[in-house]
Amino acid sequence: MGGMPQAVEAFVEGKNFSEIDRVKREIINLYIDDFKKIDSSGLIGKMYESIPSQLATNNKRYMISRATGKRKTKKDVERMADLLDSKTVIACYNTNNPSITLAQTKDDDTFKLYLSDIGLFTTMIFKASPKTDESIYSKLLGDKLSADLGYLYENAVAQMITATGRSAYYHTWEKENSTHYYEVDFLLQDKAKLLPLDVKSSATKKHESIDVFCKKYSQYVSRAILLSQKDVGKDNNLNLKPIYMLPFIMEEL
Repeated sequence: MGGMPQAVEAFVEGKNFSEIDRVKREIINLYIDDFKKIDSSGLIGKMYESIPSQLATNNKRYMISRATGKRKTKKDVERMADLLDSKTVIACYNTNNPSITLAQTKDDDTFKLYLSDIGLFTTMIFKASPKTDESIYSKLLGDKLSADLGYLYENAVAQMITATGRSAYYHTWEKENSTHYYEVDFLLQDKAKLLPLDVKSSATKKHESIDVFCKKYSQYVSRAILLSQKDVGKDNNLNLKPIYMLPFIMEEL
């Protein structure tokens, strides 16, 4: 549950998940200390630690003010730039007008943040407790943890996408006559078309956003995929795939 060398070494040596979690907590604390060397205010660290909670609340974008607890300033924007430069996080940008030219239609001010390491993300989710119990990891690996962890799987997908050298994009837009909005979690370029991806923690019949997206932007969409922990399947025109298949899907693009 983590790609950092120290965590992998602990796993190879046969230590339990609680010990591996302790190693990952040390890594996170080292990051926080390093951020203070860049900016002594400690606010970069707060921006970093705020990522899981902001994803968990289904915000349509990352908000600096929620991390710092104050109105965003020019200096905060500089701090965010330093956080992005650290490569400890992944930025996923909203595209205003989805087409095959994703980079040209992205909104630089509207983005989500994910962690560059899914193992550290997992530890940060349960960081409210001094240590993460061994049973949590066992249940998580067995898909038996009674919690909505869609944002954990989103982070895994973001990491897979960027590991192939691609940039991460998503799209959100308002519903008509409503205060709610639609959102497609990720968009990939598929030759001269787009491949929209939705990510769920489990199989679900609710996938309104990606259905509406495919109808609205039908001229650009090659196919649509819902990623979850469940097996391969199909729901009308929507392809259902387990998350672990994403690297193979991207090989075909």
